[in-house]
Amino acid sequence: MDETKRKVKKRLRNLQSLPTLPPVVTKLTKLLGDDNTTALQLAKVIEKDQVLTGKVLKMVNSAFYGFPRRISTVSNAIVLLGFNVIRTLVITASIFEMMQSEDLSLWEHSLGVAAAAGLLATKLEIPNPEEVTTAGLLHDLGKVVIRAEFPEYQRQIASLIKEEELYTREAESRVLGLDHGEIGRLLTNQWNLPERLIEPIAYHHEVEKARRFKKETAVVHFADIIIRAWGYGSGGDPWVPPLADKAWKLLRLKEKDLEELMPQLDDRLLDLRFFTMEMQGGGLDQNPPSQS
Repeated sequence: MDETKRKVKKRLRNLQSLPTLPPVVTKLTKLLGDDNTTALQLAKVIEKDQVLTGKVLKMVNSAFYGFPRRISTVSNAIVLLGFNVIRTLVITASIFEMMQSEDLSLWEHSLGVAAAAGLLATKLEIPNPEEVTTAGLLHDLGKVVIRAEFPEYQRQIASLIKEEELYTREAESRVLGLDHGEIGRLLTNQWNLPERLIEPIAYHHEVEKARRFKKETAVVHFADIIIRAWGYGSGGDPWVPPLADKAWKLLRLKEKDLEELMPQLDDRLLDLRFFTMEMQGGGLDQNPPSQS
């Protein structure tokens, strides 16, 4: 077990992205380190890569962000989403494409969690709800990595889930010595993503471990449970995990809040169905229609 864990961590250290980190990220990282950088300067760098531009616009216009109007330029997307979210979308664009093409059920689950997390964050007036949405989108990043980089272990994990009726993370720990949350933490740290995104990804099953962004982590945890209970997509096993007491205490949601949120989420998930169908037909590399 320890040997497998060492092997997995070693391969993760050499993993720059899935499948490759776009060269534009180096330039973006430099710009983001400068407090004087403008949205227009960032947009000019991203727009030099036509495929990447299409992916960013496709994602910002999808239903899980829920903007009421179409966003037709990268500079507008940056203003609305913020530098951290745009950088994260650029770094992880290949992950979204891989999920869409290879594991549609996990992709749908991730989209659903993103939508639910965004609605909850907005309801709770958490600052920068788009970042919480993005954390929801990436919460199962570790599962994508396992499936892409460790297919031999993924088969063992899938067998354990079926044969012993385990939660995915229990099976992962049994086979790998670590679960998808820890893999997500290792990678997002390696990619220098902000802690505000790292903690909800790393600890969405262990809310009590979050240090700085406890409420954001609790939101992603709760969103994951809601979407699992809803049956939207699949997180890899058919079980709905229990809601952590710590998360419930942090969120302080009332029955009335949930009654208001559920119809909104229902509408958002319906929109996401169309988004998923659109992606299957046209992929992520096409620009959305321009604003009229």
